Amino acid sequence: MNNANLQLTDEGKLKHFLSIEGLNHAILTDILDTAESFTSVTDRSIKKVPILRGKTVANLFFEASTRTRSTFELAAQRLSADILNLNINTSATVKGESLLDTLHNLEAMQIDMFVIRHQDSGSAHFFAQHVHPGVSVLNAGDGQHAHPTQAMLDMFTIRRYKQQFENLSVAIVGDIKHSRVARSQIHALNILNTGEVRIVAPPTLLPKQADTLGVQVFHDMNQGLRDVDVIIMLRLQKERMTGALLPSEKEYFRQFGLSSERLQFAKHDAIVMHPGPANRGIEIESSVMDGNQSVILQQVTFGIAVRMAVMSMIVSSGKENP
Repeated sequence: MNNANLQLTDEGKLKHFLSIEGLNHAILTDILDTAESFTSVTDRSIKKVPILRGKTVANLFFEASTRTRSTFELAAQRLSADILNLNINTSATVKGESLLDTLHNLEAMQIDMFVIRHQDSGSAHFFAQHVHPGVSVLNAGDGQHAHPTQAMLDMFTIRRYKQQFENLSVAIVGDIKHSRVARSQIHALNILNTGEVRIVAPPTLLPKQADTLGVQVFHDMNQGLRDVDVIIMLRLQKERMTGALLPSEKEYFRQFGLSSERLQFAKHDAIVMHPGPANRGIEIESSVMDGNQSVILQQVTFGIAVRMAVMSMIVSSGKENP
């Protein structure tokens, strides 16, 4: 699948937002800069701008979500869009309606933008290939493939606290194998010319040929965290695992959990991140999650501005390219 051709207009502007793959440094920087301009909206007494006025955004979440769904909904509201939240558990898909028929029926309601989370990798691309011209698709997570807006809010958080990427050392720790977030983060960090990207995990939780991803691979947590500027913890994706990949959760925390003692291997001003939901005592100690180096809640806040940025950029490109 050619991500760039599907996601971009002929002029190189965002048409859909499906994956970090296929995008370039300029596009990612534009998203970050645009998000920066939206952070002030939350400080206003009336938290709205009229960019999506008259547009309808449909949220289609075929998997459970709290942060992503809520921040997408708030982002659309703050851009003045009309919002349709489809309850999948009571929708016609439960009765056997195909995804394509669901899509076409919703398009008949004059939907302008779909925000889709689905358990199957490639589902967002499938929607984007079949929507009418002028209708956009945003990927809110598809299987183990990609979660591009999460990666961009993580990049925004890093830039907010560290200003630049070129001289940074970033460690992504945990279940890399099953994480769509990790894949998108790695692509984004490399496109943004991050100095060093590390992945830290037991061999059973690494994808095949992990060393071809443009990262340094570590199986020892202490070594993997040594002198890093940013630590991104990942949860165990137990719902996507087949077979026993770990001896026990207790043993996993002993070897790969982020404790206050282990945090000391990183730089003294390192920030701790987590895309959520976090499992306290499994991948991260409560004292670290709630500590002064944690920016986990700030990530959630920044997610609204980043999703506003992506939506507004897509609408702008549509005006220029009807």
